[in-house]
Amino acid sequence: MLTAILICCGLFIAQQSVQAKKPTKPANAPLELTEADRTFIELREAARKNDAPRAQQLAAILPNYTMGDYVEYFKIKPQLFDAGGMARAETNADSQVLGFLSKHEGTALADRMRNDWLLVLGKRKDWRAFDAEYPKFVLDDDTSVKCYALQSRLAQGEIAAKTAHDARLVMLDPKFYGQGCQELVPLLLNAGAITPAEAKAYGRSAAEMGLETMGRKMAGEDPIGEIVKAARADPVKAYRDFSQSAARYSKENQAAGWGVIGQFLAKRQDLRADDVFRMQHDLGFSELLSTESQEWKVRAALRAQDWPLVRDAIETMNPAVRSKDPAWTYWYGRALEATGQAAKGKEQYELIHDQFNFYGQLAREELGKKTQIPTRVRVTDQEIKPMAERKGFIRGERFYAMNLRFEGNREWNWELRGMSDKELLAAAEYAKRIQLYDRTVNTADRTKMEHDFTLRFPTPYRDELTPIARQIDLNLAWAYGLIRQESRFIMNATSSVGASGLMQVMPNTAKYVAKKIGMTSYTQEKLKDTNTNLTLGSNYLNMVLTDLDGSWVLASAAYNAGPSRSKLWRERLNAPVEGAIFAETIPFHETRVYVKNVMSNASYYSGVMSGQTISLKQRLGTITPKAAIQSELP
Repeated sequence: MLTAILICCGLFIAQQSVQAKKPTKPANAPLELTEADRTFIELREAARKNDAPRAQQLAAILPNYTMGDYVEYFKIKPQLFDAGGMARAETNADSQVLGFLSKHEGTALADRMRNDWLLVLGKRKDWRAFDAEYPKFVLDDDTSVKCYALQSRLAQGEIAAKTAHDARLVMLDPKFYGQGCQELVPLLLNAGAITPAEAKAYGRSAAEMGLETMGRKMAGEDPIGEIVKAARADPVKAYRDFSQSAARYSKENQAAGWGVIGQFLAKRQDLRADDVFRMQHDLGFSELLSTESQEWKVRAALRAQDWPLVRDAIETMNPAVRSKDPAWTYWYGRALEATGQAAKGKEQYELIHDQFNFYGQLAREELGKKTQIPTRVRVTDQEIKPMAERKGFIRGERFYAMNLRFEGNREWNWELRGMSDKELLAAAEYAKRIQLYDRTVNTADRTKMEHDFTLRFPTPYRDELTPIARQIDLNLAWAYGLIRQESRFIMNATSSVGASGLMQVMPNTAKYVAKKIGMTSYTQEKLKDTNTNLTLGSNYLNMVLTDLDGSWVLASAAYNAGPSRSKLWRERLNAPVEGAIFAETIPFHETRVYVKNVMSNASYYSGVMSGQTISLKQRLGTITPKAAIQSELP
């Protein structure tokens, strides 16, 4: 299934208004590619693979191409990286890079080039040049670059403890460490800024994700490295074995071992996870747990409804981990209330109650407030018209028409920087008028004080979807909440596993549903048709809802991960739990995020479409253990 993080172009039948005029051709309508366009796309692919000779060859064919800066970038970039994506310390492209940065300063693509260049300078340890360029890196969203910046500070005499402190705020996910972070850990260790145990913890966090070579580069061999491997492979066996051998390890390593085993037991929804994390907590050293273990410690306690451990686990979280997700603020408030500190719990809800997300909604309800749709702020034609002249939007539209969504999003989002709320709403309305509805949602989502939820939660294809939903008694707000999460209303969206269309229907699922509902004319090619996709997707959604006893939470999870998994997760409960706890403890990251977003979306869609919102807690309901019975649903 396509996740929420998928942000690209889509079609939408615009709601009629006096001012709005439909373009004769949607901005994202497929472009009839020229020979030069096809060469450009081939050049882009060569650059992606860091095939420098091929990129040079193709770029030479496009001397006057419309997107000349991209041709230049795609020619230079492969010279900076090897085939494995690692920055090259030695390259003959220095003058080309500096010329590009000077010529295109202030553009989205120059910022991308500067990101690449900083990785090269960091690899070279050319701190003088690095420090000159780093302040100009606008997005500053590359973890490895951040680690090189810390290396530079350390090399120039900064107090090592300060560098180590900032490293803890940056190095949260080993998948993004890159070479910069891998090199930083031993430097901090040699400077005495971190202990050997802290260095091992960084390495262990990588090993937990299967990045064992990276882990060894950072911290050498881990005393509990074999336990990490065992926990990843079979946490139940690892639990039994470590129960027999734990006494042979230091308390520090015992705590680390139980933390890793607890994480993988929790991901299997094994009831022993809470007890294991309690053993770890009693031993201490919680600060040495990986981000994954810190978060799953809370989830294991939630599933066991062990509120004291929920409280303690959140209190001992790395502050950067705790602050990156409103989940931990909400559940800390709940834990405080459950342990007799109601006033302090409400203080936590106050911190996030104004956020328009799953936990912001729940926090408002804990404060006795209903979910309300903010007053709609409208924009005028005079405010919308200038958006058509914005260079980033013009370029983005062309990329979308060429189905180059990554580049389209880069240009569009760069243009949004520094916009006021009113300008963002004008840009979102412009996107709606040219039928770039994923950009409508993405842009409207950014406003802080002035909002238009008809743009955040648009209702495309309403004329088509309403009769389908009515015929099978499917809640329209929930269906829209799911489509917004699945495809952002991109009719031609296709996922990596082959799901397609507005409702991201898998071919086998479509075939099954078509047969069940008597759609005898169905062929796989028809899955691209709007009405066919909505019909099959809606009917399947209704089937999983019936199969899962009318629970929107379970059915949403089933739509994303499959009915058998949703049933298994329910079966593994040892007592009824509120829907929010069930959602937060779903083992799959994608499905966990998906379910929370779908349920939150549904609440807002209800308000946008009918003016009436239903309590999110009421929608989530209670999930009760039940033996998993195999169904025939795919």
